Amino acid sequence: MKVSTGTITRTVILALALVNQILTMAGYSPIPIADETVTELIATSATVITALIAFWKNNSFTQAALRGDEVMKSLK
Repeated sequence: MKVSTGTITRTVILALALVNQILTMAGYSPIPIADETVTELIATSATVITALIAFWKNNSFTQAALRGDEVMKSLK
């Protein structure tokens, strides 16, 4: 069994959003916008939206969870 591409993509995007948020909080501006307030708003919005999307989906990483997904699909 293999972890789905969607699960990997959502996890990577979440990690990037979190790194972006940490850099913004530390005073660095990874998004080149002059107004710091806009940068913080964009970074916070990206983090919240990505976190919600990433964990709305069923992100199966373990072999047991992947097998459970297969059983669920076979029952549908």
